[in-house]
Amino acid sequence: MLRQLKQRVVGRNKNPDAPDNGQTRNEDTVNKAEQGKSHAESAPTPVGFWDPSLKHVRNRAFGKWMLTTAFLMAFILAVLSIYWGVFFDVEQRIHHLRIYVVDFDGQAPYNTNPSLVGPTITRMTQQMLDSSEPTLGFDIRSPSDFDNDPLQVRQAIYNFDAWAAIIINPNATALLYSAIATGNTSYDPLGACQLVYQDSRDDTNWYDFILPIISTYMTQAQSMVGKQWAQMALQNASDPATLRNIQAVPQAINPAIGFSEFNLRPFYPYTGIPAVSIGLIYLIIISFFSFSFYLPIHMQYINPKGHPPLKFYQLIIWRWCATMSAYVFLSLAYSFVSLAFQINFTHANPVQSQTQVTEVAYGNSPAYSNGTFPVYWMLNFFGMIALGLACENVAMVVGAPWMGLWLIFWVITNVSTAFYDIEIAPGFYRWGYAWPLHSVVEGSRQILFDLHPRLGLDFGILIAWGAVNTAFFPICCWFQRWKNKRQIHEYWPME
Repeated sequence: MLRQLKQRVVGRNKNPDAPDNGQTRNEDTVNKAEQGKSHAESAPTPVGFWDPSLKHVRNRAFGKWMLTTAFLMAFILAVLSIYWGVFFDVEQRIHHLRIYVVDFDGQAPYNTNPSLVGPTITRMTQQMLDSSEPTLGFDIRSPSDFDNDPLQVRQAIYNFDAWAAIIINPNATALLYSAIATGNTSYDPLGACQLVYQDSRDDTNWYDFILPIISTYMTQAQSMVGKQWAQMALQNASDPATLRNIQAVPQAINPAIGFSEFNLRPFYPYTGIPAVSIGLIYLIIISFFSFSFYLPIHMQYINPKGHPPLKFYQLIIWRWCATMSAYVFLSLAYSFVSLAFQINFTHANPVQSQTQVTEVAYGNSPAYSNGTFPVYWMLNFFGMIALGLACENVAMVVGAPWMGLWLIFWVITNVSTAFYDIEIAPGFYRWGYAWPLHSVVEGSRQILFDLHPRLGLDFGILIAWGAVNTAFFPICCWFQRWKNKRQIHEYWPME
């Protein structure tokens, strides 16, 4: 029937001189009515599911259903395993999280008495390393590695040389002797040691993997030092004056020492959580679904409805420019959400100068003062280019329903390598350092919390993704046009 209609149309087009006096239209109306009546009379009567005439259809449907289900099962097993695999056997790689242990105890002028606190803690650390139990990568370092300056250790933590540092202060043991000798009631055990870290580097890593072990470590150190110091102090407490001093300063016996904690860049406010984690998933989703919203707009140029079609190469240029322009405004809207929920983008912290990066910040410290928000917006913009253009290219090549599977793959591979530390993931995940969302997350943390800058590298990776996808963009557009023409010819073959 379709071929007859086509022949009738072709025949009419081949005779452009045929008169158009209304007779042709009347004939078309009559023909359409006759065809509709004939179609209604010849329409087959519906039958039941198990009717013998549907045997071949049922077999074909069952076969395709089984193949589709088997494929989706294989896809789920393969792609979701990427996400689960990040944490596989993670306890065997926890030692990749380096923790400095630096003993400054007994340095001049505090070397009048034998050191107790520092040697005891370093000995305990070495025993932990020698055991077969999985633990953090404690690294006992000499003070000379840091020019005998505890502030240089803080600088190393800021520079991402290690995740945290245990510092035994130069006067740790001297203060204990002084407290017992003089009965110094102002003695504070927290002045003996320091814990230096910055949880905004990766709050998930810190609270899930590092802090539980660090807390146990500090408790054991307090217990071991306290036990040895109490034995020494009580052995030397032979005169009533020393006993009175001990009674006046009980904190010098129990707990004897403590750890002052210095969180150089705290993860605060908590509304920053979506800005550097789950919220970025929606950056991928927005980039992905914008394709289907804008495609009908682009297609107006090639659907000749009262106008000639646009040249194809100019259509490609229009699509690319329109997509980039859309990403500018969509990324701005995404960035405005963080601003609306009062993440600090303007008020500089007193630790802004490079000579003060080892000081503790209070609240999030924007890295670029009043220019922080534009930098954050540009990071999201280039992130959307890297994530979105890849989605556009794949969508043009594979089409529906494979686009949905691509989105699942794209989200899982990016989330697995961006929200969780690659250092403690299996070696298979090293490719994640080059994946776009990893750079967006790392750059967002640096911008919002003034962390050690790697922004140049992050922007470089995102721009590289955008350049590669831009190079493939015309090819994918051509492939989509070729595929559409092929589908049209399949349903309406040329004579």
